[in-house]
Amino acid sequence: MTESGDQTAAIKLTADESSSGMRIDLYLSGKSNDLTRSRVQKLVENKLVMVNGEVCNDKNYRMKASDQVLIKVAAPEELAAQPEDIALDIVYEDKDLLVINKKRGMVVHPAPGHQDGTMVNALLGHCKDLSGIGGVIRPGIVHRLDKDTSGLLIVAKNDYAHNSLAEQLKARTLKRVYFALVCGRVKPLRGRIEAPVGRHLKHRKKMTVIAGGRDAVTRYRVVKYYKRYSLLKLKLETGRTHQIRVHMAHIGFPVVGDPLYGPGSHGDLPAELASPQALHARELSFEHPRTGAKMSFSAPLPEVFRKLLHWLHRHDES
Repeated sequence: MTESGDQTAAIKLTADESSSGMRIDLYLSGKSNDLTRSRVQKLVENKLVMVNGEVCNDKNYRMKASDQVLIKVAAPEELAAQPEDIALDIVYEDKDLLVINKKRGMVVHPAPGHQDGTMVNALLGHCKDLSGIGGVIRPGIVHRLDKDTSGLLIVAKNDYAHNSLAEQLKARTLKRVYFALVCGRVKPLRGRIEAPVGRHLKHRKKMTVIAGGRDAVTRYRVVKYYKRYSLLKLKLETGRTHQIRVHMAHIGFPVVGDPLYGPGSHGDLPAELASPQALHARELSFEHPRTGAKMSFSAPLPEVFRKLLHWLHRHDES
């Protein structure tokens, strides 16, 4: 849980049995996308980390089950997103929300290196008001998709809708279904991957399966086998950063074209078909926050994804 003030943010965590014996810097960096091990060590040096109500003075402190950790960190300066005239593929819109079919290559919200041209910039150009819960960087953003993942996501226009959708996401009643082409023939035909995901210890742009990471669960079903590939339908039970990509690489079947977790994962595919990451958020369902009506949407696979499957149908079928 995080509580924010004007100048600082307080992060509160409770260690579980799986974290027992871990160094505190490893534990905390695995729990937060924004904390590196070196930054945690600096926070300890500056007496900004407390364990069980007392200042932690040991950078090598080993966690114990049920330890209560409080970290005080400076609140990051937020970049002010500006409205831009960028076309959006709007699948549905009313006074409370939008459903967007995000194109591959579009970043969802501003970040260092991507301060404009994002979906948030486009939304600000399209809407007069968005939910303010996400702050100036993430107005209206209930959940996100990676830059190279295409497909459906929801945007809240007001705080009432945002709170309702966030609760559905937390309760796992907001359903998300993805299609992915992965390397190899995945066995068994159906499976459940349950493996905690946290920040990679050495490569800070990457996530990984790691002890002490956040709980993460992905379900999959094989839709079709090819000689060297599998087309999968995947359902998220949780929504961790890069979750599907990390989980599939973890079990040895990286997503085709994934530049971070599956470099070279395109085998003998033509270059023009192998470079796009073959991951698409195809289906989305939830209850309308105001009316309670069941809402379901589907977005067809992008053209390059369809071309890839057509090529495999002709050249690589089992």
